[in-house]
Order: sequence, then structure tokens, then C-alpha cells
Amino acid sequence: MTYTGDERGGAGRDGPWWWERRREAVLDVGLGAVSAAECALEGVQFAREAGLPGAVGVLFGFVVGATLVLRRRWPIAVVLVGIAVTPAAMGFLLSVVALYTLASSEVPRRITATLASMSMSATFVVMYLRTREGAADEPTLVISLSVFVAVALTVPPVLFGLYIGARRRLMESLQERADSLERELSLLADRAEERAEWARTEERTRIAREMHDVVAHRVSLMVVHAAALQAVAAKDPVKAARNAALVGDMGRQALTELREMLGVLRAEAPKPAAVAVAAPTGGFEDGPSLAELEALVGQSRAAGMVVELDVRAAGAGSADPAGAGAGSGSGYPAEVEQTAYRVVQEALTNCHKHAPGARVVVRLAHRDGEVAMQVENGPCDGKAAEPGLPSGGNGLVGMRERVLGLGGVFVSGPTDDGGFKVSAVLPCVSRA
Repeated sequence: MTYTGDERGGAGRDGPWWWERRREAVLDVGLGAVSAAECALEGVQFAREAGLPGAVGVLFGFVVGATLVLRRRWPIAVVLVGIAVTPAAMGFLLSVVALYTLASSEVPRRITATLASMSMSATFVVMYLRTREGAADEPTLVISLSVFVAVALTVPPVLFGLYIGARRRLMESLQERADSLERELSLLADRAEERAEWARTEERTRIAREMHDVVAHRVSLMVVHAAALQAVAAKDPVKAARNAALVGDMGRQALTELREMLGVLRAEAPKPAAVAVAAPTGGFEDGPSLAELEALVGQSRAAGMVVELDVRAAGAGSADPAGAGAGSGSGYPAEVEQTAYRVVQEALTNCHKHAPGARVVVRLAHRDGEVAMQVENGPCDGKAAEPGLPSGGNGLVGMRERVLGLGGVFVSGPTDDGGFKVSAVLPCVSRA
């Protein structure tokens, strides 16, 4: 790249002073030496015509020709020197190289055109004056020859310099675009990796919630049945056998659901791009739905809990205490039905843990554009024994995450009569 003044980048430099590369310095010094030798020889004739000592002409020509070394730093000044010595008929190499350097540099084009016109005019005048004396009777030939020489010494280097400068700028532009594209690709790759990591985190969180719900609910019921089995084993063998069968059923169901979860984990991991898009919503189609809500409530009843199921259909004002029609309003997105089921399931699990013997009411309302659920338990009766179930404190957090993740509303807290209430409202439009 040819620069003017102090325009110089430091990247990739290995040349001295204003040169960007060493080979540029070597080239300019070599051209300067040749130009100095040429101008020194032409200075002898100049000194003879001007009536000066020959040594003065040689020294003057040497200094003028050596200014070509400065062509990359001050191209305008070098061109002006070449124009200034045109009447002395010296510096042909200096003028040609200086014009090429000027045209290929970042100097404004109007300055290049002005200096090129001045150089062409000066060459024409000097050539015309020097050839007129020998061919006074051929003015047309003199003018034609002068024009040819002026154009030959000015136009080709300027056009070639403009071409080289444009080509250099094009290459720099392409290089900048390539660097920009490389940076953008690197940024896109980083973002894709971030999205993939986010998707993996979301999937791990979802699976953790699923496993928590499955294990906590099933095992809680197993512990409750086991306690009942221990209490009635000696007094009522028939009831003890029934409770033992229920414990076995619960264990098998828990194992089945855990195997399904482990099957998902063992499946071949999709590529990051697919994970980034599909991970947050995957697995809903195979999960539970509102149609299984009655069976869920029945399991808690079988464990000794007093549970009432109150279902209200869309646009209906009457309740359905028996629980018939809990799945009415089917056609909800799979994630909505599974989330509603899990909220009720986790709330019932908390009732088993923290409110033994309390009366529980499960309310489900199918509304226009949304489904609402509420699980409310009254105060403990004080008669039922504590099941001694451990609590990790993740139940309410998991329910809130599920509901808010679908754009719903979640509220939980104690009631005025000493019980506890969990409420959630889910929009019936998939956010996937």
C-alpha cells in the first residue's frame, strides 16, 4: 500500500522509517540511485547550457534524482520536483516513477489530475521549445512530436498507477470482508455453542423435574402404604395384603417411569443445532395428561387421604365432584396437560408429606383459552402419624418453573384456616 505523510499502520511492518517492508526500502533506494545517476549525467549538459561549473550540475542532478527515495512518503513533493526540473531536461525516470506513485497512492484524484496536467504541459512546452529550432519549417511535426512525448511520459504511468491503486484497494477490501466474515462465523459458532449449552441445561433441568416428580410421588405413596401396612399387619391381614399389593404396584410404576427416563438419557444425543431448537420441549408427547388425573387422585385416596376432585368444564357453572370429565377440554398442547398433571401430582405429594390426615380438595377448571388448577388442604387432624418423608425443598420451585415456563401464573401459600394452597393457571396455547 502506498501512503502519504504519516499514514502508516504498524501491523506487519519490518521495514525502516516510513517503509512498511524491507523490500520496499531496497526498491526505492535502488530507484533513487539509478535516478540520481541519470540526473547527474544530465546535469553536465544543464551546467554547460547554464554556464555553470560541471561539478555544480552533477551535484544538482544527483540531489534531484535522489529525491525519488522519498516517493512513498511525500509523492506530491517528488512530482513537484520532477515538474520543476523539466526545463533542465533531466529527471525522466524521476517524473515517470513519481507520477505512478502519486496515482497509486491515497492522494485525492483532483490533486493527481492537476499535477499530471502540469507535468504534461511542462513536458510539452520544453519539448516544443527544444525541437522548434531544428525543424522551424515543420511546425506540425514539432507539435505532434511534442504532444506524443508529453503524453507518453505522463499518461501511461498515471493510468498504470490508478490501476494498481484500485487493485490494491480492492484486495484490501476483500481481505477486510474475509476477516469480517471470519469474525462473524466465529461469533456465530460461539453463539451456537452457547445456545447448545443453554439447551442442554434446560433439558437437564426438565429431566431433573420429571425424575423428582416421579420418584417423590411414587415413593411418598409407597411410604404411606408401608406405614399403613405396618399398622394393620397383625389386626387386619386382608387390608395388609391389599396395602402390600398397592406398594408393589407403586414400586413397579415408579420403576417403569424411571426406565423411560433412563431410556431418554441413554438415547443418542442429537447434534448441537438440533438440541438448541428441540431440547426445551422434547418428551412431552410421552408424558401424563389430564385424562390420568382421576387415577392420580385415586392413588392418594387408596393411601388413606381424603381427596375431593372438583372439575368445571368451559362455560359450565356446575361442579363434577365425582371427577368424571377431568380430561374434558382435551386437545390442549401436550406440555400444558403434562404441566397441569405434574402440578397436581407434586401438590398431592406435599400433602402426604406435610399434612397427614388433612382433607384435600383438587379443583380443575377448563376456561376459554386457559386451564386452572388448585390443590388445597385443610389443617392436619392430629390423628394421623407423620410419614417421616424427607423434603428437598424443590417441589414448589419445580412447579413454579414449569408454570412460568409456559407463560402461566403460579401462587402458593398458607390459608387462613391453617392449611396450604397451590394454584396455577396455564394458557392453552403452545409456546414451542
